[in-house]
Amino acid sequence: MSYPNQNPYGPPQGQPQGPPQPQYGYPQPQPYAPFPGGPAGMPGIPVPTVMPGGVKAARVMLYVMAGLTVIGLGLVVFLLSTISKASKSEYVTSSSFESLQVGKGLLIAMIIGMVLWGAGAIVAASQLSKGGNGARVTAIVVCVVGILFSFVFMPFGLVYDVMCIISIVMVSKTDGTAWFTRPRY
Repeated sequence: MSYPNQNPYGPPQGQPQGPPQPQYGYPQPQPYAPFPGGPAGMPGIPVPTVMPGGVKAARVMLYVMAGLTVIGLGLVVFLLSTISKASKSEYVTSSSFESLQVGKGLLIAMIIGMVLWGAGAIVAASQLSKGGNGARVTAIVVCVVGILFSFVFMPFGLVYDVMCIISIVMVSKTDGTAWFTRPRY
């Protein structure tokens, strides 16, 4: 025995029964509810439980760039020691001695910048696995600074430029944004 319709007025007028029908070959957009406990501005994106592949790739690239920075740091320190030995030579005139001192000062400034950037890259890479919007912002800022500093080492800096741009894109994609804005308990 079937039960009669409990609504004495019948079905609502103008609303199709069942699933929405496609209109002009495209499906009707469905309203999305925000995921529970997450930001209301991101409808339909599930809460990630595992770090997305793009964020993992960005983390690996930051570690690789920090390693390359350590190698470059060794080369710059070697160059600084060579210039320091050359400035103590008896064949150096006063004008060339002054230019060697300026060169040593520039190399020391490069060493300081490389140490700070390498430390920033390691800190940013280690924080990506924890998530949080601050980790994403730190990674983006470190990559932008890396792009700016890579112009000093332009033939080799092109590798840094490409890796920094890819890292920025990977942490800014939708799945990366969902990872960094997920609810953490």
